[in-house]
Amino acid sequence: MPIPDYQSIMLPLLNFCSRKGTETSTSESAEALSREFKLTEAELKELLPSGTQTTFLNRVGWAATYMKKAGLLESTRRGFFKITARGKELLKNNPQKIDVNLLKEYPEFIKFQSLKGTRKKTTTESHELLNISTPTPSEALEQAYENISDELAEEIIDKLKNVTPPYFERIAVELLVKMGYGGSRADAGKAIGRAGDGGIDGIIKEDKLGLDVIYIQAKRWDETPVGRREVQQFAGALQGQRANKGIFITTSYFTDEAVEYAEK
Repeated sequence: MPIPDYQSIMLPLLNFCSRKGTETSTSESAEALSREFKLTEAELKELLPSGTQTTFLNRVGWAATYMKKAGLLESTRRGFFKITARGKELLKNNPQKIDVNLLKEYPEFIKFQSLKGTRKKTTTESHELLNISTPTPSEALEQAYENISDELAEEIIDKLKNVTPPYFERIAVELLVKMGYGGSRADAGKAIGRAGDGGIDGIIKEDKLGLDVIYIQAKRWDETPVGRREVQQFAGALQGQRANKGIFITTSYFTDEAVEYAEK
């Protein structure tokens, strides 16, 4: 089954805390609930976009946090919590589910929500908070960051498609320098970018000692993909330079045949 959202985790988590009786931790709860939800090994290993935490553990953590705000759980020490008398009372009523709508019946949670409302928030965002499929705040933040990064990447690509080929070749060298190759711009690499360059657009040192060099091919193309022929020609140019390593950079994309040829 897909990884449950944090609101779907609330009732099973509260039931687990009730059965446990004593304090429990987020990780212990997540391990027990993973068996209840019959999650696969792959689902348990799925990470947030940042790669800092597994998705399921993050959602269990937020389910616990929201129920603490409603007084159904209480913290016992850092990273540990247990069910409260209010939580036990709720379970006696056999609720079909616990979600944000139910938590809003408790004044502590309303206060928590009102504090969140002191920040700028649109009506749409308020509505989304009540949606059962709403991601955790961590997931929403990371998704927003990814969206902004993607938009920025698209904007940069569009600008690069409009620069001159020699300028793009220099940008390719600068990019690799910024990634840590060769140290400073002055001694790390250079863009060749001239007729008769043998299919090589730039050269960069692999390390600060300059013990090995990497040859660069940079194609400032729009929608035309880089195919096997271009990659094969670059490989031939590398052989002509007796080079062991090369990097092919483009503003468009590589065909499957090109990728397959490069892998071989």
